[in-house]
Amino acid sequence: MLSLVAPAIDPVAISIGPLAVRWYGLAYFAGILIGWWYARRLVANERLWGGRPPLLTPADIDDFLVWLVIGIVVGGRIGYAVFYQPGHFLDDPLAVLKLWEGGMAFHGGLAGVIMAMIAFALIKKIPMLSLFDVSAASVTFGLFFGRLANFINGELWGRITDVPWGVVFCNDAILATHGECPAGSLPRHPSQLYEAALEGVALFILLRILTHAFGSLRYPGLTGGAFIAGYGLARILVEFVREPDAQLGYLAGPLTMGMLLSLPMVVIGLAAIAVALRRAPA
Repeated sequence: MLSLVAPAIDPVAISIGPLAVRWYGLAYFAGILIGWWYARRLVANERLWGGRPPLLTPADIDDFLVWLVIGIVVGGRIGYAVFYQPGHFLDDPLAVLKLWEGGMAFHGGLAGVIMAMIAFALIKKIPMLSLFDVSAASVTFGLFFGRLANFINGELWGRITDVPWGVVFCNDAILATHGECPAGSLPRHPSQLYEAALEGVALFILLRILTHAFGSLRYPGLTGGAFIAGYGLARILVEFVREPDAQLGYLAGPLTMGMLLSLPMVVIGLAAIAVALRRAPA
């Protein structure tokens, strides 16, 4: 059986005494930083808004950055605790604060960011849907780097496969971290890279075409709806080859938790697109 071996990359990128900076943390930092830069460019480009400045400014994006980070971390952590490890966190509630142990859920992070956007828009009196559109068009950078970090960490692997590009997630770095190879010694789908390609690259290209070629930012809610539906569809597709979480397994037939959480996203996203297209361009 042909297969590849996951590169033995230490999950800790930089270590200075007791201070350890992990690739996962750097992925979040890079994704948020590049996403912030891209969002500022979208807001500053009047052509994308019909030749007139939007009711958002680069300064608003700067102010929202802190809210965004809080929404991602708090929502992602609580979402992971509620959806994927409820028993563990009920036994040890303070474990939710141990971010260095890992455990973040995208759907929880999305909920946290949406709540942060609603609060920020109401306080600043700026158009909520436009803020959502700009944020949605910029979030794919974080998704891309985050999935690469998952691959480096040897986590969230796919199901056992015999495809030529199957990856064995067992190397010296994984052994040093876990004392064993949780994924075993058989080749698996590199589902982290599939998600990086779909959620990061393909979704970015789709949203870029919408914002720059079709003027989707002039239709509040259209870009955000496309992101929600696009992510939900991409996640569902990858879930067919991604190994379900060991503590959950399959919840209903072939359905996994990731599928069940993503199905409503497709419906909501398509509904948002339909509503946005019914409005006159702003």
